[in-house]
Amino acid sequence: MNTATSDIAARLKAIPTASISDAMDSLGIHGTLHGLAPLTYNFRIGGPSFTVQYEAAGSERGSVGDFLDDVPPGAIVLIDNHARTDVTVWGGIMTEIAAARGIGGTVINGVCRDLNAALRQNYPLFSRGRFMRTGKDRVRLVAVNAPVTINDVEISPLDIICGDADGALAVPAARAEEIAEIAERIEDVEARIIEAVKAGSTLVQARADLGYHDLQWRKA
Repeated sequence: MNTATSDIAARLKAIPTASISDAMDSLGIHGTLHGLAPLTYNFRIGGPSFTVQYEAAGSERGSVGDFLDDVPPGAIVLIDNHARTDVTVWGGIMTEIAAARGIGGTVINGVCRDLNAALRQNYPLFSRGRFMRTGKDRVRLVAVNAPVTINDVEISPLDIICGDADGALAVPAARAEEIAEIAERIEDVEARIIEAVKAGSTLVQARADLGYHDLQWRKA
C-alpha cells in the first residue's frame, strides 16, 4: 500500500460510516453494502480492497482461501459469494493467518464460520451471517483483484472499504479524498450542533444556523 492510499484509508477509518454515507449521498455516489454486518459492534475497518470472486463449483473441485498468500498487510479482503448463506467461504485458519499477517479485515457477501477465532484475534469480520458448512468443493475461485458487484455497487481493487457497527461501504479510490473531506466536515458540523444545544440553543435553531439540512443534499 502506498503512502497516499494508506493516509486516506486511515482518515476514512476514523470517520463513522454514517458520515461517509452522507458525504457520498451528497455526491450522488452509491457505495453502501446493504446486509453486510460486523460480527461484533467494536469491529472497525478502513483499507484498500483485495477483491475475490467465487461461483458454484459444479462438477469441478474447488478450494477456499488459497488467495490469502497474496493479500498485502492493511488490505481488506472483499469476497463476493453471491450472497449465498448455505456455504461458508471464510473460517478459522484464514482468520488466524490474516490476523498474523496484519490484514485489515474481511467483508463477505456470504457467510463465515469459526467465529471464536475472529473474536479471540479481534479480527474484523463483516458478512451476511454465519454457518458451519464448508464451501470447499462447493464453490470455486473465479477471479482475484478484479472488479466485483455487490448490491449494485461496482467495487474495483484498491477502492477503500470502510466498516463499523452500522455496516460496510465502498469508497471509490478516485473520489476518496473528496469524500473524506466532506465526511469530516459533516462530523464537525454535527459536533457543533450538539455543543450549541447543550449550551442552550434549540435543535431547530442549531441545525438551521449550521446548515445541517444541506449536508446530505446532492450537489448539482
